[in-house]
Amino acid sequence: MAQPRRQTPFLVGLVLILAALPVGWFVFLRQPPPPPPRPAPPPVAVPAPTEKKPLELEFTEVSGTVEVQHPDGTWRPATVGAALRRNEKVRTQDGSYAMLIGGEAVEVRMDPGTEISVEALTESVSRILLGKGMATAVVRPGQRHTFEVKAANADAVATLEQSGAFTMSNNGQGTVAVGTREGEVTLLGQGKVVIVRAGQQAVIRPGQAPSEPATVPSSLLLKVDWPVERTRRERELLVRGQTVPGSRVEVDGVTVAPDAQGHFERKVVLREGRNTVDVRAVGVGAVGGVDGGVKRIEQRDKQDVVVDTTPPPLKTDPDIWNQANNDSR
Repeated sequence: MAQPRRQTPFLVGLVLILAALPVGWFVFLRQPPPPPPRPAPPPVAVPAPTEKKPLELEFTEVSGTVEVQHPDGTWRPATVGAALRRNEKVRTQDGSYAMLIGGEAVEVRMDPGTEISVEALTESVSRILLGKGMATAVVRPGQRHTFEVKAANADAVATLEQSGAFTMSNNGQGTVAVGTREGEVTLLGQGKVVIVRAGQQAVIRPGQAPSEPATVPSSLLLKVDWPVERTRRERELLVRGQTVPGSRVEVDGVTVAPDAQGHFERKVVLREGRNTVDVRAVGVGAVGGVDGGVKRIEQRDKQDVVVDTTPPPLKTDPDIWNQANNDSR
């Protein structure tokens, strides 16, 4: 009986050891559970993209009759503060003037009798089409902007890729002139490229490549064929003359387009009595800087013409009789 009693503690201890094995494994050998997942960071608020306002040219000066062509084809008066957008046209009538500004980068100055349209207008490029007349393109200092002016009905493109200013004229018949006031302008025509630097100008005639750039002349060589007789009976006067090709000419305030050789003519209706006929030629060249002190190269010629349509007095019968007696002696 003693033998079983001795084995009892052993069996109890064995049972305790076997029972402790799972506990030890759980406590010492089991991999710890993974840490709880971190909470996701709150979403970062992304500001909604701000829509960029489409670029446009804004009228800052309007003098005389300046009109904008709207999508329905009608022409309506332009006003200061109004915008000229892509594919829209603007024209200045005789004796009128307009200035447009595009943001902080560019300016367009329109002479009388000028028509332009906007082909492209972005942060980096402005492109306009000069239908006729004379316009000045300005890229302000410190701006990285390309300004391109094409001439309608002509193979001519002038490009300014840095700050500066240049003027282009177009007679609408293929004669184009470019004068640079500041910077360097690339003039392309008939596959030929010339660089028109400050103080120079070049001319493109129909079917021809650009002329070699030359210094802006101090005179436009304006010559007018005035009538020899200052007193006339006719109320119409045909004014003919010649000037430097590419110039803009006004005869009594009406814009006239000289031809490729600079010839021009216009009929002027005169009134009874004394008339002063004024002829003015304006070139593409100018002297001075972008910000002021600019002097356009121009020349004027005036002539007084007297119209007297009063018929001569009829001779009375005594006058005729006395005249006959005098002739018979």
